[in-house]
This record gives sequence, C-alpha cells and structure tokens, in this order.
Amino acid sequence: MSRVGIEAMNVFGGSAVLDVMQLARHRELDLTRLNNLLMKEKTVALPFEDPVTFGANAARPLLDRMSEEEKGRIELLITCTESGFDFSKSASTYLHDQLGLSRNCRMFELKQACYAGTAGLQMACNFILSGTSPGAKALVIATDISRYILEDGDDVAAQDWAYAEPSGGAGAVALLVSDTPHVFQLDVGASGTYGYEVMDTCRPAPDSEAGDVDLSLMSYLDCCEQAYRAYEAKVEGADYRDTFQYLAFHTPFGGMVKGAHRTMMRKVAGAKGAEIAEDFERRVAPGIGYCGRVGNIMGATVFLSLAGTICNGAYPDPRRIGLFSYGSGCCSEFYSGVVTPDGAERLRAMGIEDHFDARYQLSLDEYDQLLRESAFVRVGTRDTVVNQDFVARTARTARTARSAPPADGAAGGSPRLVLRAIKEFHREYAWID
Repeated sequence: MSRVGIEAMNVFGGSAVLDVMQLARHRELDLTRLNNLLMKEKTVALPFEDPVTFGANAARPLLDRMSEEEKGRIELLITCTESGFDFSKSASTYLHDQLGLSRNCRMFELKQACYAGTAGLQMACNFILSGTSPGAKALVIATDISRYILEDGDDVAAQDWAYAEPSGGAGAVALLVSDTPHVFQLDVGASGTYGYEVMDTCRPAPDSEAGDVDLSLMSYLDCCEQAYRAYEAKVEGADYRDTFQYLAFHTPFGGMVKGAHRTMMRKVAGAKGAEIAEDFERRVAPGIGYCGRVGNIMGATVFLSLAGTICNGAYPDPRRIGLFSYGSGCCSEFYSGVVTPDGAERLRAMGIEDHFDARYQLSLDEYDQLLRESAFVRVGTRDTVVNQDFVARTARTARTARSAPPADGAAGGSPRLVLRAIKEFHREYAWID
C-alpha cells in the first residue's frame, strides 16, 4: 500500500476578525512596514474560544459527513499545538470527547512550534502505511492561538510585540488521513528534513512569546533552502522550478514567504527579476490569501496555505504541490503531494471562504477591551465562568452574512463549540447552533 494522504480537511478561522490596517493606524505603526506583511485581517480569539473549541469546530464538519461506521475507524487522534493549557493532560482528550470518537482510539498531543502540524500529518500517514490496522483513519488537528494580554495603563505601541500583533492569528485546520486521499495524496518518501538548535522564538510562559526577529528570518530562509536540497537529494529529477505546479509555505506573514521564494528562485533555480515575480503570482500567491485573512496559526499555518492553494488554484488535471513547513527552534521539512480536480472540488465544497466572510467584525474599542479581558482565562485558571457576551453577536453575524444556505457539511452549517466555564481546572464546553 502506497496511497495515503488527506481524505478530507477543513479550516476554522474563528468567530471574530479585525481589520489589520485599522489596527495599524490605531497603534500608529509604520504603514509601509505593515504593507510588507501582506495581511488583510486577523482572527481574534474571544474569551469563549481556546485550542479545543478551534480544533473541534474545524473537525466537526468533517465528522458530520461521515457515517457512524466510518467515524469508528478513526483510531488515532493527534493534536498539534504550542498553545496547550495543561502540562500533563492533552487537549486531545477534550477533542476526543466533544467529537464523540470511539474509545478505541489512541490520542496524544504534539509540540514542535510551527512544525507540529506537519509532524502530526507524517506520523498519521506512517500509521496508515504500516498496515497494522487495515482501513483505519487518523484525525490530525493543528490548533493555535496568538493571545496578547494588556494590563490597564499599558502603552500598546511600546510593547515588544507591536509589529507582531497584526500578523498573530488564531484558528485550526483538521485533517482526516487515510488510504483514500481524495483531497491530497502524499508523495510517500518524497521529503527532505533539516533542523538544529536555535533560539529564534520561544514561549517562556504560556501567555507570552519572545525571540529574535532577524534570527528567525535567517533560520527560516536557511531551512527552506536546506530542506529543499535534502528533498532534491532523495527525489530523482526534482526541480524547484518545474516539478511543482504550486508551492505552499508556512506563512508567519506573506512578506516572509515572498522573500523566501525570491531567495529560492535565485539560489536554486537561477531565476531573476520579472520571472521571479511572475512565478510568485502563479505558484505561491494562491496560498497566501487565506493566511492573510486569519494570521499566523503556528502548526496549522502550512495547511492554511495548502487549503488556499487548493481552493484558489486551477486544477484541470492532477497538480503537484510542494510544501515547506518550518517550526522555530528549529525543525523543517519540504515535502510534496498531488491534488486532483475532484480533490479541489471536495475542499471547495467545505465553504471555507464563506466561513471567513461570516465572521464578526470587531471594532477597535471591542478589540482593546478583549485584550484586557483575555487575562480572564489565562493558562492556569482554576475556577471561572467564561464571558459569553460575544456568543450571540457572532452567531447572529454568521447567520445573516450567508447569502445562501451553506453546502452540506460546510463549516458554516455545523454547530459551534464554546467554552462555558472552568471548575477545578477542568474545562466545560457546550455546542450551540
């Protein structure tokens, strides 16, 4: 058996969104510098949203399309996140419970910065390829939050994260992995990995991030080249310019991907000027759009780029996509797979862009207030009743924004999971329509 990959996938980009340009003006940031981010809007995590709600809301539409027998064949659940809220208990147990998966299912959580999602996919694919449980499926959920916290009196513009704030997003991507890879068939064995110890970014505390921006950029560029060269060494005849009809990158922000692609075209493909710009628009830009509407969601971001590449690309026949995944610290991988016309249609039917359009548009006053209230559900909270003020507003916006009923099983048509309370550290959730 050599067929394996993504049978189905879905993106959940949160309930609320903020216009990035309005935020930049509000913070009095340099707009020229901001334009280099290639960001349009960012998902903002609301008080009742956390990695579990994001992950469950990404996965639920996939499971709603499956029979009970098919759901029962999900024998592996991997949650990939750097936004965990427990040093012992995995978020996978909450997801397993809320999604109603079989109790005969292995579950655990992976952490390797923004590379974790790819690690989860490769692990799931290897489980399927092992053939130890013929017909089994795996569910990989990459879910993360950039949650900034302000205290009264803070000068926002003076914070170290002033320019990281516009690109920091929240959301999740769910991947159903099996030996019937309708959406994305992995090129088995066609991958190159590259990694080493570097302190480019880290989370020294659950609700804060630190690092060296310049060092992170240099590490990303180094890993992009070296991971591809490792791929090239393993895959006979591989050519950066001609082998892949599309390229999907881990996208902290669009400008970083544009620079990495330019470097690769110069160093690996020997291209110049206009050819590089044309190649970017044709092969890379289709994957940037979704990232520019959600922001960086760490381990899920490369799959957010993949989803955009599939939904916004042209597939008159099967097309090969090259993926570059990078996680700070660092580990990286360049790998590839094939998307068919049927696969592209299956993913488009999930209504991902309709879901983005239906999110609640936050005002700047609402956003600043949320930053101050986000401490309400900080990691380590023992007991609290979670603020539900935005539940009705976001649900109403999602309903009225639809010009037509969502496609069967689409993201907008499923119930939504929200966090209700925390009692003795245990999180309590509820599904709402």
